[in-house]
Amino acid sequence: MITLRNVTLRRGTKVVLDQATVTINPGEKAALVGRNGAGKSSLFALLQGQLHEDGGDFHWPRQWQLAQVAQDMPETDQPCTAFVIEGDTRLLTAQREVAQAEASGDGYAIAHAHTALHDAGAHDAPARAQALLLGLGFQVHELERPVNSFSGGWRMRLQLARALMCPSDLLMLDEPTNHLDLDALVWLESWLKRYEGTLLVISHDREFLDAVTQVTLHIDHGQLTRYGGNYSRFEDMRAEQMGQQQAAFARQQDKIAHLQKFIDRFKAKATKAKQAQSRVKALERMEKIAPVLADADFSFEFQEPAQLPNPMLNLRDAAFGYRAEGGDTVIVRDVTRSVQAGQRLGILGANGQGKSTFVKTVARALPLLGGTCTEGKGLNIGYFAQQELDVLHLDDSPLAHMVRLAREAEAAGTLTGQSTREQDLRNFLGSFQFSGDMVQQAVGTMSGGEKARLVLCMIVWQRPNLLLLDEPTNHLDLATREALAVALNEFEGTVMLVSHDRALLRSVCDEFWLVSHGGIAPFDGDLDDYQRYLLDVAKQKREAAQTAAAAGAQASGTAPTAASAPAAPRINPGEQRKLEAQRRQQLAEQLKPHKKQRDALEQRLATLQAEQAGLHARLQGNLTPAELAEAGKRLKALDDDLAETEERWLEVAAVMEDIEKAALA
Repeated sequence: MITLRNVTLRRGTKVVLDQATVTINPGEKAALVGRNGAGKSSLFALLQGQLHEDGGDFHWPRQWQLAQVAQDMPETDQPCTAFVIEGDTRLLTAQREVAQAEASGDGYAIAHAHTALHDAGAHDAPARAQALLLGLGFQVHELERPVNSFSGGWRMRLQLARALMCPSDLLMLDEPTNHLDLDALVWLESWLKRYEGTLLVISHDREFLDAVTQVTLHIDHGQLTRYGGNYSRFEDMRAEQMGQQQAAFARQQDKIAHLQKFIDRFKAKATKAKQAQSRVKALERMEKIAPVLADADFSFEFQEPAQLPNPMLNLRDAAFGYRAEGGDTVIVRDVTRSVQAGQRLGILGANGQGKSTFVKTVARALPLLGGTCTEGKGLNIGYFAQQELDVLHLDDSPLAHMVRLAREAEAAGTLTGQSTREQDLRNFLGSFQFSGDMVQQAVGTMSGGEKARLVLCMIVWQRPNLLLLDEPTNHLDLATREALAVALNEFEGTVMLVSHDRALLRSVCDEFWLVSHGGIAPFDGDLDDYQRYLLDVAKQKREAAQTAAAAGAQASGTAPTAASAPAAPRINPGEQRKLEAQRRQQLAEQLKPHKKQRDALEQRLATLQAEQAGLHARLQGNLTPAELAEAGKRLKALDDDLAETEERWLEVAAVMEDIEKAALA
């Protein structure tokens, strides 16, 4: 178990932990919560050995294997699958032993090294790595792409996959959901529920914490308190505890006031001097109850829109995607829908289906590739981009952003009563916790949460009537997320929200649109229905990965295609089903020769694996040194043959994936 006993931890002059005592038992899944700057990351650094306690005793079993997400951005041209496999430290050790044995030419050593390699799971390592990658949102055709060909957010997913690949007794995750879409988040949640080791996680996603953890550790003013229960239970218990503490503090203050009044009144009178002195001693002996020091809550509100056009938008046969020199790439097509005043729309869809592309186009950040988008008269859009860099300038200050925004609005004639005076802009920034020197601080030096608050500040100032929010909570703490939910519920305009924060979606949205299979349609279900749908999709992706590795498990059939993936409830009936049936038939004809080739390769893989399993079984028996040496050399040849066959299988699978992708475009 992990134990902290009277631990004091300092960062510079700041006391992060003050005489903290807590125990985390083996197999427990614990959430570490507290306001920003309370010391959560410092406690993680202590547990990881990067910091040392300044006082008290800290202990955790040194034989435990620790897994954590590396915070550096990987810069390598290594293929994704190989990069993730290297997270398995036990497997890496076994591979080094095999290499050393083969270099020595000692057949006996080769046999023993291959046995250790088999026990480390080498036979199904590619399948395990690819199951993690697919669960985190990567596509089959991306599994062998170089790591450095991905954006920063996707590389952090690779680091997360690498941490999950590591066999561990203790898994430490710091904001693991920040770079995930809802589909990847649902998959990660399911994976962590099955994790058998001890889990310690920092997150600002309350539904994620509720689903995954059963213990909550709260850091507040240097104190570390353990609560039995998930985050919602912690909130209830803490509220009750704070109420009791405040009531006890009030009662004690009344008693102190009464004693002090007696002392002040009678300490100069000889007849009462003894009683007054006894009350002075009573005050000195009294253990003072601290008042509840509630952190100042952040709150804001959207001003009433100057006008509310209805409908806000009319889309007819609209096509959404990207424009490039080589031609247009259409992701979503044939969309005919209207957006009404006052609607609260949640935009759902698996990764890569086009949610952000749709929102960017409505926000005028991308051109419409086809059809029409008719805006209501007086439409004023407030757009929160998934990447803050899309709307922020790193070298400029918050005040410079606001001054530029005011000038642009004034030049465009879109002001609706806002003041453009610099002092008023400073005051407005102050309402979003940008005060003093912070208004002149370069945005590039700010935290992700501060950047997100600045974007919100700029949106609110514009008095929009249509809010387009693409993952607005990525860097927000729980208090700011709750403030955003309250503000959105009081907003009188229209909201279109893309988010992996289910608590925000539940509290704000009353209807959902699903971006799927190249179209957009109403989703006639709730978030629980959608979560089940995503888990079914993730399951099929895992099965495809197991087939791709073709090791340790029987072939699970053909790799899932978009047509065979579980359908969302009531997407598009009638004619849509007929068209999809025709597409499936055409797709089957194109795939037929490749399926034949793939089936032959799978049969070859099964034969090789059977021989490999037989050799491993032989190695468990009593073999002569000569027999051991012969078996070791044959195992080496089998490994080479398996690797070559699997590579050919992956090439065929990639071709099939391209055909399927083209059919859905």
